[in-house]
Amino acid sequence: MIFGQPVTLTATGTVSPRSGRIVGFYVNSTTAGTVALSDSIGAIGGTITPAVGWNFYPIGFQGALTATIGGALNITFVVKPN
Repeated sequence: MIFGQPVTLTATGTVSPRSGRIVGFYVNSTTAGTVALSDSIGAIGGTITPAVGWNFYPIGFQGALTATIGGALNITFVVKPN
């Protein structure tokens, strides 16, 4: 897979069950929504309050990646599993 696979969440959940990389994410809609990412090692960055549209966010993660969503947020991550 060259560009990654889309994973859409509207509530806290698993973005990827195994190690990989995020290319970025697209916020489909939000009303004061926030997202915080964590992997098997711990938190990745802090809490993000993203704007609607594409957000380039190239990061690697170890083990499962979880997104904790607050407020109203519909977000699609583009993930490249290892």
